[in-house]
Amino acid sequence: MPRVFKVTDVENDEKELRKDYFDRHTPIIICSDTANKGEKFLVKVRVGTQYLHPDDFNHFISYIQLWNRETLLAETRYLPGTFGNKPGNPEVDFFIVPPEVSMNLTAMSLCTQHGLWMSDAKAVKVI
Repeated sequence: MPRVFKVTDVENDEKELRKDYFDRHTPIIICSDTANKGEKFLVKVRVGTQYLHPDDFNHFISYIQLWNRETLLAETRYLPGTFGNKPGNPEVDFFIVPPEVSMNLTAMSLCTQHGLWMSDAKAVKVI
């Protein structure tokens, strides 16, 4: 089982010292707090906000996944050079139909050099 990195697992002092490292690897979920039952729902996942991640042959984000609790909802994969071999913040828009009354979404991203990273959970109420 691979080690999963979460910013919440790190002490505040270390977070500040390594802010760029955490920012460029941690996925962030951007979506509404409510979704309409039976309708497509947009969930954007972005890796990083302030600091750019490399897009080199041996160092890149190879996938981004969207999970609802223990269920994988969607995934996108990237090859090296997908972003023109320029550093950036990979992002993807997932359109899902909410499967139940509520969702507890998390995202995962895999850096080919620094492992698997998990977002904070995002609660979504389905109405």
